[in-house]
Amino acid sequence: MKFALVTGGSRGIGRAVCIRLSQMGYYILVNYKSNDAMARETLMDIKSGGGDAALMPFDVSSPDEVSNALAQWKKDHPGDYIEVLVNNAGIRRDALLVFMKTNEWSGVLETNLDSFFFLTREVLQDMLVNKYGRIINIVSLSGLKGLPGQVNYSAAKAGLIGATKALAQEVGKKKVTVNAVAPGYIRTDMTKELDEKVLKSTIPMNRFGKPEEVAEAVAFFASGGSSYITGEVLSVNGGLYT
Repeated sequence: MKFALVTGGSRGIGRAVCIRLSQMGYYILVNYKSNDAMARETLMDIKSGGGDAALMPFDVSSPDEVSNALAQWKKDHPGDYIEVLVNNAGIRRDALLVFMKTNEWSGVLETNLDSFFFLTREVLQDMLVNKYGRIINIVSLSGLKGLPGQVNYSAAKAGLIGATKALAQEVGKKKVTVNAVAPGYIRTDMTKELDEKVLKSTIPMNRFGKPEEVAEAVAFFASGGSSYITGEVLSVNGGLYT
């Protein structure tokens, strides 16, 4: 059985990624922090499509919770390993820097960037031992060009892009690839407060993207077809910025 762990898998892009990877034959470990109802909806969507999954609740910004959850999983699954890790969990706390509170800065960095370190450190060794692994980080348009009001989010995602490129060079010889997907404006809970009618005029394709379109990019990086691609950032933004 092949296992894939998707953080922030209860909704939006994370849910779409869970469903798409399950269609590729992966048993999905659906991580989420606290929204049991939405996580169970993801689980039902996977199973209704013929796949299988389990819920794995823990706070990705807590090194202890990450370590304990994965240690328990390894204890329950001797001989198995997580061969695909999708670091998707993220939050926004938008504010102009001059008004930004310390917890708005630290909270975004912890959930969006520190979590990459905590999760990847836990699963990487097994990937290296088995000489196969796929690490896919969900970054953002904000991390590529920066967006006003998102200095914290832009910093976190830019940091994750740098980490993607560095780690790819460390583990490439062991057939572990590390890539990133950078969504633009995608119609999810995180963008529902944005004025789509105004913003879509700035996008060459004249619309917001769908979570499923981001999931297709993740699926490519998770597949054998991407075996000679690593350290790359693939934008899914309708041509807004490349």
